[in-house]
Amino acid sequence: MTSRQEQCVSTMEAPAAGSVTMFTTTWCGYCRRLKSQMDREGISYSEVNIEEVPDAAEYVMQVNGGNQTVPTLLFPDGSAATNPSLAEVKAKLA
Repeated sequence: MTSRQEQCVSTMEAPAAGSVTMFTTTWCGYCRRLKSQMDREGISYSEVNIEEVPDAAEYVMQVNGGNQTVPTLLFPDGSAATNPSLAEVKAKLA
């Protein structure tokens, strides 16, 4: 990992307990679906558009083997998941 990537990862702070940070794009259907499901279940999240936040795009690439794959979620424990199901999100937050 380059120092720039390390800096990017270190600036992506883990969200508060019980919530997630969701990296998205405006055109991502999977993102819209997961946001709707999390809204319905009352799961708190912060949304970051990787097309508007360069550091976020770098972070998503770092955790996805160089790919800008969304949705990518960052959990309070610092782990990440790419296109998780609602059940996976709920289990991770439990």
